[in-house]
Formats: sequence, C-alpha cells, structure tokens
Amino acid sequence: MNSEEKRVHFDQTQNPLAGRVSRRSFLSSLGAAGLAATAAPMVAAAQVEPPMPPETMAPSAVNEAIEGAIPVSLRVNSQLLHLQIDPRTTLLDCLRETIGLTGTKKGCDHGQCGACTVHVNGRRINSCLTLAAMHQGDEITTIEGLGQPGDLHPMQASFVKHDGYQCGYCTSGQIMSAVALLKEKCGSSDAEVKELMSGNICRCGAYPNIVAAIQDVRQQA
Repeated sequence: MNSEEKRVHFDQTQNPLAGRVSRRSFLSSLGAAGLAATAAPMVAAAQVEPPMPPETMAPSAVNEAIEGAIPVSLRVNSQLLHLQIDPRTTLLDCLRETIGLTGTKKGCDHGQCGACTVHVNGRRINSCLTLAAMHQGDEITTIEGLGQPGDLHPMQASFVKHDGYQCGYCTSGQIMSAVALLKEKCGSSDAEVKELMSGNICRCGAYPNIVAAIQDVRQQA
C-alpha cells in the first residue's frame, strides 16, 4: 500500500462518512443555493424601486369614483335616504355597504340562492340583480324593517318556533320570501309551498322546518 492509499484508508477509518454526500445534505445545499439565487434579485429590485408613497398612489382612480357618483333618494324601511353612489352599485351592495343594513346577505351574487331577497313595493326580488339607482320612489323593505327583537313579524316568530334555520345565513332571505308568499297565489299543500320557495337555497337542509314554519303562519291567517 503506497502513501496515497494509506492516507485514504486512514481518512475513511477515522470518519466513515468522509467522501460521501447524503441525500439530505444534497437537497439542503441545493435549496440554500436556490434561495440565495432568487433573494439577490429581489433585494436589488427593492433597493432600485422603493414603495410609492400613499399620497401618490393612483389618485385618478379615487377622483374618478368621487366624480362619477350620482345622487339617489331611496325609501328603505319607510325612511327616506339621500345618498351619493356609483351608478353601477347594486341594490344589495347599497343596502349592505352604503346604508349598513347587513341583514340582507350576499350569497352567490348571481340571483341563484335567494339570500339577498328583499321586498320592493311589496314584491320579493333578488337585490343582487338590480341597480340601486333604478329604485328611486320605490318602497324597499329589508329584514330589519320586517320586525325587531321584542316585536317580531309572525313569520319570524314561526321560524324560531319551528327551528327553521341552522347556520342562519339564508334565513333573512327565506323569511322575506315566505312573507311575500303569503300574498301570492299558493295552494295549501307542502309541495306547492316548496315550489314557490324553490328560489331560496338552504345549504344546511332545514327545508322541512322552513315549510312547517310557513304553513303554521298560513293556517293562523
């Protein structure tokens, strides 16, 4: 055995892992190299392009929103409100975001779930499918205008009695549709009630209790 062979033999004897590269150490070194390669350009970019001060960020967009607003007068729950809104604002967003009546819920925003149901001139509509500016002079009623704790509408009280809700997200829309149904042509059977309430979806599946609540009010009436 020559001197070189002796040195290699000695290194491997003293440190059996010498000369080996484990899978863990290889991946660790590869990850560290990749992080260093990507971090450097990011740091450089941050130094070259500092964040824009808030006062200079897209002032034209803010001014456009203010200049584009139109005056609208809406009668909501028997109260006349004078508003400045974007002409593209839906009745749903106006009720929730501008007026602050959050009892009307935003579900699908496509008129498919019924969570946003309100009354306009006594008839139920999906408030996500209509513009607020289209309803000047109309009488708009939301769940807040139907009844309040201590003075519930009979339909609200019946929903509580029959446990016609679970998570409660669809409940305001269900109640608004149910109250409107009382004035609509509907047969006496549960099947006919289900048909007229089919536009309101309950993801928790409380349909039997909802129908029972509606039928209770109808029988009392």
